[in-house]
Amino acid sequence: MHTSTESVVRAAYRAAEGSVLDVQGFRDLFAEDGVFNNVVAGESYRGEHLGDLVAFMGALAPDVHRDLHRFHVMGNVVTVELTIQGTFTGPFETPAGTIRPTGAKLNIPTADFWYVENGKIKEFNCYVGLSIMLAQLGVEPDFASAVAASTAVPS
Repeated sequence: MHTSTESVVRAAYRAAEGSVLDVQGFRDLFAEDGVFNNVVAGESYRGEHLGDLVAFMGALAPDVHRDLHRFHVMGNVVTVELTIQGTFTGPFETPAGTIRPTGAKLNIPTADFWYVENGKIKEFNCYVGLSIMLAQLGVEPDFASAVAASTAVPS
């Protein structure tokens, strides 16, 4: 059975919905050598880790939903302009410790680029509005520490 490029990508979004949260199903949509690039954060996921961010977002906001605003299919490439929405009711683990849930509403602008070959996702590049997400979680930039650190470095 031939699966259309669009249906593969829509199945990935469906698997990542909070009401479904099928991490294994999400991973199964990828080619054996497929990759999920969280471009803004500078992270890449392969193999058994392909669903790590789906699980993370499901834990952070169990009601996570992706509102797909614009969906374009051009051959084997799908581009999607969307917002990731949900309620911050799960803990957010950081290198400095855990941020406790606040119940804040998340509405994170995102652009996704999907590359599908032979009915499987070869590459998924996600450009999430990380600074907006962090601000919605209550994580504000610490400019004072950055300024102090930069003045401590000899020119």
